[in-house]
Amino acid sequence: MLVDALAAGAVAAVLSGVPSTAHALLHRENPLEASLAAGTLLLADEDRISRLLPAAMLAHGALSLGWALVLAAALPRRRAVAWSLPAGLAIAALDLGVVGRRYPRIRALATAPQVLDHLAYAATVAVVISRRRSRRPAR
Repeated sequence: MLVDALAAGAVAAVLSGVPSTAHALLHRENPLEASLAAGTLLLADEDRISRLLPAAMLAHGALSLGWALVLAAALPRRRAVAWSLPAGLAIAALDLGVVGRRYPRIRALATAPQVLDHLAYAATVAVVISRRRSRRPAR
């Protein structure tokens, strides 16, 4: 399970930002803004991109791997992708509504693209875990 979660979290960490990045590009906004906002989780008072981006990579990576561990333990073998969607909404509620609202740069992000990122993340984790599980016999 641990290796499945790490693989799924790594893939999802890379792909899950597609919705917010596409939204930013379509609206001619800074596509790095969500990443910079994530960097404030570790460096709350920092404004320099050169410091926020590495902090964002660390924060996003840790969160992605942590949530992947939770999903790997919680998602059923069957219909994992379907179950991942409400899980993604719950993760979004915690990440954005509980923790993120304490950080001005996260609070300032458009909500819908961020929720879509969370749904994409959870679905990607579920797909990777399901494929890895399908290669092994059920217990």
